[in-house]
Amino acid sequence: MHHRLTGSLRELTSAVLDRLVDLVPVYGTLPDEQLRNDIRRVVEQAIRSCATVLRTGELPDDAQLQVLRQSAAKRAEEGVPVESVIRAYHVGAQECLERMAPHAGPDDLDAVQEAGLLVLRFLEQMTATVVAGYFTERQAAASEEQSARQAVLTALLDGDDVRTRSAHWGFDLPPCYLVLGLSVGPHPDERTEGVSPLIAVKRKRRRLRVELERHVGAPVLAALGAEGGIVLVPRRVPAGLLTEEDWSWLAGVVSHMSRVAGVEIVAGATAASPEDVAAAAGLVHEIRAVAIASGRGPGVHRLSDVLLEYQLMRPGPARDALADLVGPLADRPELLGTLRAFLQCGLSRQRTAELLRIHPNTVDYRLRRAADATGLDATSGSDVIRVRAALSAHDARCALTGLTPPPGAPAEEVPAGP
Repeated sequence: MHHRLTGSLRELTSAVLDRLVDLVPVYGTLPDEQLRNDIRRVVEQAIRSCATVLRTGELPDDAQLQVLRQSAAKRAEEGVPVESVIRAYHVGAQECLERMAPHAGPDDLDAVQEAGLLVLRFLEQMTATVVAGYFTERQAAASEEQSARQAVLTALLDGDDVRTRSAHWGFDLPPCYLVLGLSVGPHPDERTEGVSPLIAVKRKRRRLRVELERHVGAPVLAALGAEGGIVLVPRRVPAGLLTEEDWSWLAGVVSHMSRVAGVEIVAGATAASPEDVAAAAGLVHEIRAVAIASGRGPGVHRLSDVLLEYQLMRPGPARDALADLVGPLADRPELLGTLRAFLQCGLSRQRTAELLRIHPNTVDYRLRRAADATGLDATSGSDVIRVRAALSAHDARCALTGLTPPPGAPAEEVPAGP
């Protein structure tokens, strides 16, 4: 068998190349020069190695497999899928065995079995060698690409000359980025007894990254920790040409990330050119903080969504004066919670009662108590705006001082009679 392989090496190599083009589609897309030179050389080396195994019964050493390892690294660099590379070697082995089979007679059964086992061992070794060479190159490329991404992200956040530096790193900047400041809630596994919180956090971060990359389909710049971070999503149009469809798409991406990772995500968002990313990053973190402080809940929030609350986050005498209007309710969380719910429900006492799971008469009672304490009547059209602004200012001051405003109201002990 080894004499027949080496004796028909040129003819057999051409047959393997033809079969590769027919059965492994990606090889049909390679330049003809590459097939006739680089790929042909690798096929010849593989056939020679196989003949040597059949002659000696010994598998090749690492030095003899270097050509195959280097070839796998080149295919990785070219973007040829690893499954296609591995299949190519099996296709070559199949072609060789099929050409040898007609020469075997009834008395060659033992030799055929021995040769089959040797070829299987040789394929096992080649597969391991090819996978190692392929993924060593992929890991090196991924590390280099990740380093370039992080360098560009740092330059963008620092406000450096990103155009010049990104060109140096071979990184194309888009017309604009959707800038996201994320607050990521804990996954249940992080608090499950017996589960490593470190592993749970790593799994959460990986799922967030994978889902983000899957939906965006372009290089995403991100710095994510256990509780959130910053994300830059590239877009192909300038910031001024973005539409509501772009923002709806982004909201969908964040929603998918939240669902797949099993966590709640609150995101502040804006759009910025690469030169304006540094300022935008500070803004989205403020928007996120305002959204959380004002009870906006999970999702994507832009400045236009929290204009009033954002403005009231600014320290000053006006904000403090507004917050003081509801100061008498600071130790009455059920009254503050009812005011919030009443405004959230469009001033409907029935919907407020359903939301808080209390009787409508209890809602009326609490609103009267709040009006008596503050002088602001939430049921009066003239006071509604002041009540809303006072609650926003109160929440803003709580956020700055590290306090958490009550999200709702507990059950009231007051009877629900008429």
